Order: sequence, then C-alpha cells, then structure tokens
Amino acid sequence: MNIALFTDTFPPFINGVSTSCYNLTKTLREHGHRVIVVTPRTTAGKLEFKDDIIYMPGIEMKNLYGYRITRIYDNTVCKILKENNIELIHNQTDATVGIFARRAARRLKLPIVYTYHTSYEDYTYYATHGVLDRVAKKVVRAYSRGIATRATEFITPSVKTKDFMRSVGTDIYINVIPTGIDFSLFSKEKFDLERAKAFKEEHHIDEDTKVILLLGRIAKEKSMDISIRFFSSYVAKHPDEKVKMIVVGDGPQRSELELLTHELHISHLVDFIGFVSAQEVPFYYHLADIYNSASITETQGLTFMEAMSAGVIVLARFDDNLTNTIIDGETGFFFTDEFSYISKVEKILSLSKQEIDIINEKAMQVIDQYSMDKFYSNILEVYKRAIRKYW
Repeated sequence: MNIALFTDTFPPFINGVSTSCYNLTKTLREHGHRVIVVTPRTTAGKLEFKDDIIYMPGIEMKNLYGYRITRIYDNTVCKILKENNIELIHNQTDATVGIFARRAARRLKLPIVYTYHTSYEDYTYYATHGVLDRVAKKVVRAYSRGIATRATEFITPSVKTKDFMRSVGTDIYINVIPTGIDFSLFSKEKFDLERAKAFKEEHHIDEDTKVILLLGRIAKEKSMDISIRFFSSYVAKHPDEKVKMIVVGDGPQRSELELLTHELHISHLVDFIGFVSAQEVPFYYHLADIYNSASITETQGLTFMEAMSAGVIVLARFDDNLTNTIIDGETGFFFTDEFSYISKVEKILSLSKQEIDIINEKAMQVIDQYSMDKFYSNILEVYKRAIRKYW
C-alpha cells in the first residue's frame, strides 16, 4: 500500500503527535508499505523531497513552539504523490498542512483518514489570552464537529477524545486506536552507565539522590508549575532528603518556571536541561526514580507509557483518561492536590526493590495493549475500510 502521511510535526521535533507519526511511519515501512511524509521544514529553505519525506517551506510561529505555517496547497507536492501512486492520505493535523491534506485528497480523488490528536479547547488561550475565550471554545467545538464529517475514516487515540467528539455532536463512526509504542527503545540494557555517571557529576546528583523527572513541552497546558510548587512543599517537609528535579524539554513557559524555582528557593534542586532529541529521551527516563506529570490535557499520554516501559514509577495528576493505564498503587500512582503529591512521593521513595519490580511487571502487562503490532493491525484495518469506500 502507498500512503501519504500529512503532519505539521515530525522528528526531530518532539511531542506526542510527532512520536505517533514517527511510530506509524516506521511500523508501516517495516511491514512493506510505502509511506511518504508531508511535513514542514524545521529550518528555512525550499521544498525538498528526500528519503520519502516532503519538506515544505513555511513561516515559523515563534510563539507557538516553533511550528511552521505552510501553503494550504502545493501543486508540486500533489504531482509527487500522483507520480508515486499514493492510494490513501492519512492526515494528522488541522493546521495549514491539514487543510492541504484535505485539498490533496479531493484533487487526487483519494480516501482520507484523519486522526484527531488534540483537544483544541485546551489551547484557545494562545489565541484569546483569556478575552472571549468562551466564544473561542464554541468555535473550536463547531470546527471539530465539521472536520469529523470530512474524513473517510476518523480516528481518536483514546476514549477521552472520542467522548469529546460525541459531546460536540459528532455522530460518525469513530475508531479508537491508541498510538503504538516501540518498547525496545526504552530497554534498560541500552542505558549508558558511563554517560549517566558523567551527567550526575555535572548536575551534582549523588548516587543516593532521588531524581524526579518532568519531560515534555514546557507550556501552560502541561501544568509543570503545579509539579514544581508541590515539589517545593515536599522539600520543605523533608529538608534533609537528597532529591533533585530534572526538567527535560523547552517551550514558552520555561523562563517563567525558572523564575518560579528562584522564588520558591529551590533553583539549586531543579535543573532545566532544555530540548533533547527523540533518541535521547530514554536516557532521561532511566536516570529517574519518578516520572511526574500534572498535565490533564493529554489525549493519550504517551510519556506515561514510555516511562512505564522504561521501568520508572509514574506519578500523575488524576485524569479519567489514564484510569485504564495507571491503577493507583499497582501500576503507578495518582495525586490530586499538594497533600496527596507529598504522600505519594513519600510512598514511592520508600518502596523496596521487590515492590518496585512488582509495580513494573504489572505496568508492562497493562501497556501491552500499546504494542506496535496491535497498533499496526488496527491502523491497517481502517486503511482497508477507507479504500473499500472508494471502490
């Protein structure tokens, strides 16, 4: 099968959609399918077709994580797709690349599969800054309802996202397909002990220091400020305990959070590492004793599953979306407020190795549903159904 995958984010860019698109492309190619990725360039330059990736030029949106706005139609790209006998378009975005995907599907008379990754209601403040935000959310709901009807097949990565689509009035059939995870990437056998030793020396982390990891885009919707504030309270309660928080990633809220650590007098205990490549991410999971996230805007929460596959205990702010993955006290831990955060950190750091091994074993059993094999078979069924509709 020849597939064109349209996405506004792809490695080396790091976020959940980028990871999902990369994993999908990788598993399809491993099973013998041809995948041409259409995505914006990460640097300035002209249109380029290289290694089955079409890099489109665009204007960088510096206030929006470096995303690039591209043309909403490009005849050269459509010509490339036609020459390579594309049979189906899989659209992963709603920005200019997403508009182009729908236009390309109409122009080439191809079925289009759409994966709805993001609950845009959680991002309206970037456009409104709090002014008429309620109106903006109504617009988003109407838009979300409309895009669902324009796809041959529609996919959401979680029941949470499906429920949102139902709440806005969509009555089309919705395929719920969680993004697959390549568990082998997070194997402890690949952990570079020498590099870890050097990193700990550089960041003044003793062997008996416990490490709490925050990882991802540093932005308001990720609620990293909550984790930092609660960590500060934990430190105040346990002033003699050796703990360190590592923040991996970058984004518009980084300087604000760095200032927050100074205001809380914990800047010496919180290190901001900045942007790292996707290949480096497993290294940081293995450095940690706890993977912590306070975000409740995730449509699936890939980082939780990645952390679990790396053998790291997860401490997540409670979200219905995670209840099938994180079973409190069995496969990970939930917190809801400052008190429960502190008590859960205390609990996790007091666990014996045997107790940690039991939690890790149960966690791996739960996340087996996110294996790449299951991801591939589920996606392929949707593709076949979409193509049949165009016979």
